Amino acid sequence: MFSLFGRKKKNLQGISGKAPILEVPYAVIDTELTGLDEKKDSIVSIGAVRMTGGRIELGNTFYRLVSPRTELTAQSVVIHEITPSEVKAQPGIESVIDEFLEFCGNAVLVGHFISIDLSFLNREMMRMRGTEISNPALDTFSIYEWLRKQNLPNECFEKAPDGYRLFDIVKCFGIPVNGAHNAVKDAFTTAQLFQRFLPLLAEAGVFDIEDLLRRGTPFKGGDSFKLTNEFGNF
Repeated sequence: MFSLFGRKKKNLQGISGKAPILEVPYAVIDTELTGLDEKKDSIVSIGAVRMTGGRIELGNTFYRLVSPRTELTAQSVVIHEITPSEVKAQPGIESVIDEFLEFCGNAVLVGHFISIDLSFLNREMMRMRGTEISNPALDTFSIYEWLRKQNLPNECFEKAPDGYRLFDIVKCFGIPVNGAHNAVKDAFTTAQLFQRFLPLLAEAGVFDIEDLLRRGTPFKGGDSFKLTNEFGNF
């Protein structure tokens, strides 16, 4: 796995480290996979939603099916409902990843256990270009865990959710879930959760993007894979 850790600090790509978190461009992303084994599995769809600060740009979304480089499993089809016939004629990741990077531009990437998404995306980037995605990244799970420790008067932090999956956490925040395990719909759900977090982060004293990146460091790859395997979210 291409670790998100032990590397040079991510380049903010022209965004000032002191830029207010409510003014920064974000791309909230999600991928659906044939499975969680990086040696045997691959990307089958990519979804993303753009945000500027806390404003979700509803008309600015990205969704592509991908012809996976590895075989779809029965287990993965049950989860994301993408069948082999649906992706057979779709473009390969080589074409889709360029569109995805163009869509994201210089935005800060956001995702729930985003280390999993980036691990698969970076594997493809390394294979094709010998480099990884340069955008800085935030993990909504890491942000949630940090906020829980700040003793904010919020019932969603006072009582731990039933699990660590995105849908376990958003339920407490009253965010509706439609079409779980569809990449763009999951990205939109994550965007709504991140939207809820931004004022709470300000309440906890986090105002600029540099500080937010410290609080939202992507959960370590191996740990997030363990948790995600346990709760069946891919």
